[in-house]
Amino acid sequence: MVKFSKELEAQLIPEWKDAFLNYWQLKKLIKKIKVARERKHVEGQNSDAGLSIFEPMRALVKKISDKFQRCSVENPDERIQVKGNGIEDDNGSGEEETYDEPENELAQLFSEEDEVKRFFVKLDEELEKVNEFYKMKEGEFVERGEILNNQLEVLFDLKQVLNDRRKGLPLSSPSSNLYNDNNIDFSEGAADDVIATLEKEGIKSVKESSTAAKFKKTAVRIEIPATTPAQTVAALTSMRWDDLVSEANHKKDNGSSRDYIRKKKIQCAEKIIRGAFVELYRGLKLLKLYSSLNMVAFVKILKKFDKVSKQQKSTTYLSQVKRSHFISSDKVVGLMDEVESIFTQHYADNDRKKAMKFLIPQRHHKDSHMVPFFAGLFTGCFMTLFSVYGILAHLSGMFSPGTEASYLETVYPVFSIFGLLSLHLFMYGCNLYLWKKTRINYNFIFEFQPNTALKHSDAFLICTSLMTLVMGAMLLHLLLLSSGFSPNQVKAIPGFIFLCFLVLVACPLNIFYRSTRFCFLRVMRNIVCSPLYKVLMVDFFMADQLTSQIPLLRHMETTVCYYVAGSFKTYNSQACQSGKIYREFAYIISFAPYFWRALQCGRKWFDDNDVNQLANLGKYVSAMVAVCARLTYARNPDSQIWLAIVLATSVIATIYQLYWDLVKDWGFFSHKSKNPYLRDNLILKNKTIYYVSIALNVVLRLAWVETVMRFNVGMLESRLLDFSLASLEVIRRGHWNFYRLENEHLNNVGKFRAVKEVPLPFYET
Repeated sequence: MVKFSKELEAQLIPEWKDAFLNYWQLKKLIKKIKVARERKHVEGQNSDAGLSIFEPMRALVKKISDKFQRCSVENPDERIQVKGNGIEDDNGSGEEETYDEPENELAQLFSEEDEVKRFFVKLDEELEKVNEFYKMKEGEFVERGEILNNQLEVLFDLKQVLNDRRKGLPLSSPSSNLYNDNNIDFSEGAADDVIATLEKEGIKSVKESSTAAKFKKTAVRIEIPATTPAQTVAALTSMRWDDLVSEANHKKDNGSSRDYIRKKKIQCAEKIIRGAFVELYRGLKLLKLYSSLNMVAFVKILKKFDKVSKQQKSTTYLSQVKRSHFISSDKVVGLMDEVESIFTQHYADNDRKKAMKFLIPQRHHKDSHMVPFFAGLFTGCFMTLFSVYGILAHLSGMFSPGTEASYLETVYPVFSIFGLLSLHLFMYGCNLYLWKKTRINYNFIFEFQPNTALKHSDAFLICTSLMTLVMGAMLLHLLLLSSGFSPNQVKAIPGFIFLCFLVLVACPLNIFYRSTRFCFLRVMRNIVCSPLYKVLMVDFFMADQLTSQIPLLRHMETTVCYYVAGSFKTYNSQACQSGKIYREFAYIISFAPYFWRALQCGRKWFDDNDVNQLANLGKYVSAMVAVCARLTYARNPDSQIWLAIVLATSVIATIYQLYWDLVKDWGFFSHKSKNPYLRDNLILKNKTIYYVSIALNVVLRLAWVETVMRFNVGMLESRLLDFSLASLEVIRRGHWNFYRLENEHLNNVGKFRAVKEVPLPFYET
């Protein structure tokens, strides 16, 4: 049977953990009570052996004392006051309450043992904390619900206005310019014109209409978040839209100054409000779970107290807990019913089953033992194939000085792509496992759907199956090449594997984690078009991953050039690398991840007006300068000037990156922290891990030193060194991922942010 403490730890909301009843601390206080009572019992046994002759006298004194005590209780005017501790009575007050002495047996218990008193004082504090947090969140959700109702009314009133205008129906405001402008075209574009005029003139334009009452508290101005390229361009071109309209109204007629807005804007507003209702309902469910878990925790801890104290004193306290606000209030349940009704009526065509699928997404698949089984199977297959490949390559002499150049130039770029990709997937699987074990809510941070989000076992399965397939292809390629088959056909095998991989990633069929593949493609689209899409957490997180996979991107460029240009037919592996276009592409590909990430920082600064984003943009600019210097120095290894430039730019970029890693991304080195050189809140209990991680990140950030050192090694050793350094950077990135998300999670915990805040389309006046 699972202990309740572990069950509570597994079910509580991670972002609200500090607001829950501190069950573990109360258990420690109960343990102290138990120890104190055992010590008292032992002392009593020792005293009974020497003072047994006084026992009859002691019993007589106790009997007389009880008689006087009963007499005092019979006096109806004698009362004992106990502090209410913020517990509301039936009238809603939190003042001190009076109880008759027979009902309040806790007062006698307080006077008996100091440990018991400390326990109930702490319990009162916890009850007050739970009540205050519940009131705060309940007020936030109730206010949010009122705002959403208002937004929904405005939305449907606007839709009604549009429908009336399309039908050419007259409205009840003969004096309104909006409804009596004879120049308005009632056919195509009429709806857009109505919305445009509403946005310009707001309440004034409809103040005499039949729908005026709906618009009294809300300005009819639609502000759609710029999440797509078209919306971004619209936002950029209409920054001073209101000013331009007001100026145009003074110079031109009303008809000539009208701006047309697409009908999609209303549809987007409707979608945003629907998402806001879903998030509100999710928050209400979490608050309801918070209430029920805390009530069970109070019952369990008081039962433990009764068991240890050998007295049934918890009934009185539990009756007060049940009367407290977080149990007695029914606002949350009422608001949940209201949200269900509204959502069913307006978004599900009165189909409650369909509405609940939106409000409470169900898991489509259950955890299966087949995924870890196949992950383990493919791991064994990969290790076996790798061992066989190494032995056969050595026996066939493929790495001998005479043949290693052509063989490595064919095999290395293609299979290093899959090697680095599989290593990154493995590190991501480790991240997922550690985030789950440490209760970091990565699905909420990345805005993943829990029913389709990738699990650590899935990541391991993709990694091992991919490497097994690739290693099998490498072994087949080696065997055919050693057996004397046509080199043209044999050397096409790596390219064929690479092509199959690209086709599988973009495959529209519902196979092999389609939701994850499409999510990856969507995020990559957002990264490439960074300034045109609103930057989410998952977008810049993935862009940071790309900055650690520049070698992989370079190998992809080499592979595409090798096969598209037909170099594999002429056995000329140096054709692509020696070309001028290739050298230019090397700069572009090395710049691209940093450039995309810098554009994301610029977009974040534009959206949030956060100066820190400009400082972060400077970090990626310094990285681009350092990369440019290293590439140029690699082509001019004898230039001492470029060596000095490489050292200067790389040192500046490294210091910049280390500062941002440790201080901004990980949140370490905070002033006056109770944990030296760390932050106040840490998820891992062992602080040594954090110090080791800081040192490891510093060391791995210095891997660029290899580019300025000249190792006189062969081609095989050079390729192994390059692959090893690229692998170390991938490992560093996977190591960075855990602490980056830990810091983000703790920021959410500090703000009790467990529900996404959806920006609403209509502005409140």
